Amino acid sequence: MAGACDRTEPVFSMGAGTLSVPMTLHAQNRRRLCERLRTDAAAAAAPGIVLLQGETELPRNGTDVTYNFHQDSFFHWAFGVLEPDCYGAIDVATGRSYIFMPRLPDEYAIWMGRLQTTEDFRRKYAVDEVHYVDEIPKVLASLGQASAPPTLLTLSGVNSDSRLRTREAAFDGIGEFPVDRERLYEAICECRVIKTDLELEVLRYSNRVSSEAHRRVMRAVRPGWREYQAESTFQHYCYHTGGMRHVAYTCIGASGCNCAVLHYGHAGAPNERLINNGDMCLFDMGGEYYGYASDITCSFPVNGKFTPNQRLVYEAVLDANRAVLAAFRPGASWPDLHLLSLRIILRHLIEMGILKGDLDEMMAVKLGAVFMPHGLGHLMGLDVHDVGGYPNGGSRSTDPNLRSLRTLRTLEAGMVLTIEPGLYFQDALLDRALANPEQARFFNVDRLAEFRGTGGVRIEDDVVVTADGAELMTDVPRTVDEIEAFMAGREADSAGKPAP
Repeated sequence: MAGACDRTEPVFSMGAGTLSVPMTLHAQNRRRLCERLRTDAAAAAAPGIVLLQGETELPRNGTDVTYNFHQDSFFHWAFGVLEPDCYGAIDVATGRSYIFMPRLPDEYAIWMGRLQTTEDFRRKYAVDEVHYVDEIPKVLASLGQASAPPTLLTLSGVNSDSRLRTREAAFDGIGEFPVDRERLYEAICECRVIKTDLELEVLRYSNRVSSEAHRRVMRAVRPGWREYQAESTFQHYCYHTGGMRHVAYTCIGASGCNCAVLHYGHAGAPNERLINNGDMCLFDMGGEYYGYASDITCSFPVNGKFTPNQRLVYEAVLDANRAVLAAFRPGASWPDLHLLSLRIILRHLIEMGILKGDLDEMMAVKLGAVFMPHGLGHLMGLDVHDVGGYPNGGSRSTDPNLRSLRTLRTLEAGMVLTIEPGLYFQDALLDRALANPEQARFFNVDRLAEFRGTGGVRIEDDVVVTADGAELMTDVPRTVDEIEAFMAGREADSAGKPAP
């Protein structure tokens, strides 16, 4: 709630060389939300007041030490407030905006710096009014009619990826207000799916910085490094140069056989393996700026030279990635794009001699999911797996070729999605397929044996759907020739140390 050098202007920036983000970004978001809510039939009788609650600080292990704070994404989308324990309200009829901040004791200034006033907050976040949290009932009641308090629209929904419920706003005295839990969640999710120009600028910045961080890793990594050293190199550049205090998700710093582990880097496998000469690396890492994510995966050999088999696997995935990118445009079906990527990967596996037989028959027995068990990608924005994948309570397909998809939507201009096909040699999936007569008949087991244990490849880019196609935000070496040429230049670097 305070700082020694508080920002008072309605612009966020981490300093020289980093992106300046005007608070008009959030004003535009609030306006879009009100416009959508006003179209509801219920709004004609009672437009209501949107009420959102920000995150609180999370203590570590029951102590007074807290985890590095991260704001709730819905609250950030609407208000841009960096501090914990705040609320925000929007009058749907008028569009007026309100922030409620905690009333902190004076002694907090000793530990946190000068305490900010309500006027500081009003200027900083460019809202109409700022009050203290203990004033919420009085202020909200004043927004209703003389005969009745206003209806509060609260956030109540289930995230289609995590299956977790959103945090619904609550305060002492909310029982005195009528509460509508039905209208807000779908409306705000649909607004978040389509990005504004200002949001796209932040996402482009996150991609520029993260792309360069991946280049630094590619130039620095050596046989004999531990995987976490690549992760550290990435994070150092993102924070030191890009002002990114957070990464968008736990870094996946896989090498060798670990490249087949889709979400490697978790607590039980903290990017600890020694990278050996000849290993493939799969580094899935994305920085986050002002809450907006990036999500980029680069796969390459640690020694900078692809073996013939590594080249075959890599070019299969790149072919799928680029075919999907070429088909990206409004009106394209996400399930169709996913199936396109599966067909291309299966075709390459036939050409490689790992599979034999008819491609259509392979698709019919769901053989593609053996080699690419995840979906083609996902929506991205303030969350790396952003909301809106299954609107109106929609559910995932039961088709094994489609059940891993995080959305079944048709593409629209303004959406941001990842394109991340992959090809992996996972023993558990391969053994299951070989035990299934319908699938086993397509395998050349001897040729497959040459690839088992080598891990896999994923190529992931962040893409904006434009009015007539796609904008590729990610900028890293992608073809085999580009990667080898780029990594050949690393000998001029100083002993593989990350540049500042």
